[in-house]
Amino acid sequence: MRRFIAAAVTLLVSLVGVVSIPAVSYAEPPPDYFVDPTKLPFDALPGLRSQRWWGIHGGAGYRIEVPEDWNGELVLWAHGFAGNDLELTVGSHPLRAHLLSEGYAWAASSYRRNDYDVKAGVADTHALTTLFSGIVGRPTRTYLTGASMGGHITAAAIEQYPNAYDGAMPICGVLGDYELFDYFLDFNVAAQQLGTGSSVFPVDPPTYLGTTVPAIKQALSGGAWPAPVTPAAQQLKTLTMLRSGGVRPNFDSAWLFWNSIPGIFSGQPGNFLFDLGLGDGTLVGHPGVAVDNTDAVYQLDLDPAFSADEVAFNQAIVRVASDPQGRHPAGMANIPVVNGNPRIPVLTLHNLGDLFVPFGMEIDYAQRVAANGLSDLVVQRAIRGVGHCDFTQQELITAFDDLVRWVKEGIKPTGDEILDPTAVAAPGYGCAFTRGSHLFAEPCP
Repeated sequence: MRRFIAAAVTLLVSLVGVVSIPAVSYAEPPPDYFVDPTKLPFDALPGLRSQRWWGIHGGAGYRIEVPEDWNGELVLWAHGFAGNDLELTVGSHPLRAHLLSEGYAWAASSYRRNDYDVKAGVADTHALTTLFSGIVGRPTRTYLTGASMGGHITAAAIEQYPNAYDGAMPICGVLGDYELFDYFLDFNVAAQQLGTGSSVFPVDPPTYLGTTVPAIKQALSGGAWPAPVTPAAQQLKTLTMLRSGGVRPNFDSAWLFWNSIPGIFSGQPGNFLFDLGLGDGTLVGHPGVAVDNTDAVYQLDLDPAFSADEVAFNQAIVRVASDPQGRHPAGMANIPVVNGNPRIPVLTLHNLGDLFVPFGMEIDYAQRVAANGLSDLVVQRAIRGVGHCDFTQQELITAFDDLVRWVKEGIKPTGDEILDPTAVAAPGYGCAFTRGSHLFAEPCP
């Protein structure tokens, strides 16, 4: 177990370099954001000559790079959650080398503010397209790509500006918008109910971390957390599996990984998912409680028929109702709803074992798209990874190249079946598009 935890922490640290892991906070951040202009310049990659621009536009930092043999097309990058710091930072596209070698220009914004502010990300990324046209020239095609919160930004932006983009690739994205925060609520109130016999919301963070969570772990595993050594621990594991995307490969490894790594607030091993339950239910820019489990039906096993234990559990667990002003069903609120209404080709990637932004986000998106009769415009791919946004360069390159071919030639790429639980539960699910190794991933049969 010690070796597993050490390796898990190493993987988590490596993922932070790709997509920031948020220290989740639901309070309004201070307004004095700033960009350090000395951190904006960046050098050309060896062997890839380019023109580069950087600066501050509308309060957001930006980077633009255009290869010497530009093909006239632009790829925008929407970064993930960058925390609550006042300093705004901007990085480079994770496919930078591939894009430049193929003739694509790319651009990225820091956004004008941090926190989970999707509204700012949508607006500032869109503003960057106008700035690019003024500096470089109007691109013939524009692709929008983004990860984690940036995936939410991508999915929301193509609905807000349906004529601005030609193709989109949200990866590990928060495609279910408010459903992500409901999932954080689900895990924590269920763990309380199963581990202590009662549940409350919101919690007092010091008491929760110092008393309640240790009591839950002791009751469920007798000190062997996260091993499901008691019936109640197995029930929490099953409930989490069903609330995060259903029966699927890699979940056993995912449960062990995400319940072994340190919490982002407490720093305590095994607290990562518990630490996500410390907020009061309000989100940035929202005056009321946004989380809700009033209509949640919790199952503790895989039998669809409800047992006496499940009936009692659903009656006893604390119910949290969102405030009328806590959720915005339409428009560009700070947490905009993704309606599943794309008008351009969309290709997504998601790790099966991601329990931070879980695979269920893809199911939410697929259901919304299908309800709008637009499934022909969306291809979704499952990757047999356990981490958050843990994709190999080959997986990302293949996905992007397939998206481009779809946009340019009308050749729709293949994807995975997302809405068929039997297909998702199959032992080989996620193997078709997994390329390369992923730490802790279960091997393909």
